[in-house]
Amino acid sequence: MRIKALRWNAAKWRPALLLSLMCSLALVDAGRAADEPDLIFRRSTVFKLLTPNDKLATYAIDDPNVDGVACYFTVPERGGVKGWLGIAEEVSDISLSCRQVGPIRFKQKFSQGEDMFRQRRSLFFKKMQIVRGCDTKRNVLVYMVYSDRLVEGSPKNSTSSVPVMPWGASDTVQRCGDFVDS
Repeated sequence: MRIKALRWNAAKWRPALLLSLMCSLALVDAGRAADEPDLIFRRSTVFKLLTPNDKLATYAIDDPNVDGVACYFTVPERGGVKGWLGIAEEVSDISLSCRQVGPIRFKQKFSQGEDMFRQRRSLFFKKMQIVRGCDTKRNVLVYMVYSDRLVEGSPKNSTSSVPVMPWGASDTVQRCGDFVDS
């Protein structure tokens, strides 16, 4: 009786391993769904016949440390097979607009250039970040969005500012400089 040796066939198991890895990453991302921005709308920009189209998507996110401020950003989303599988590297073209949407209240102190929001833009190495700062002289919150990679970043960025103003007749205005960590 002849016994065949079991051999590891990488080509045979690669699709199963890739699917397992993608499912694991999806479960990790699902646990952070509460921190995800709200989708406002999407518009197709490039038609693809059998796969999803390339799109521009506009999202809104509330500043987690400053009540009364929301930021809106538009990002390109790749379609095609890679976009559908979630492995496409997204481009760094991101626009940003932040606004006062209620009385501004600071929840805690923050550092200049502190991350307000970050999101993965490729399977492993690229991420988008929205950072917050304070122009203490003018009492204005300043937000900047950019993307970076593990090795090199992108000079593409967008900036938006929100003057800290009263919201209604009885609202007292806080100074953002009082909440910046020195």
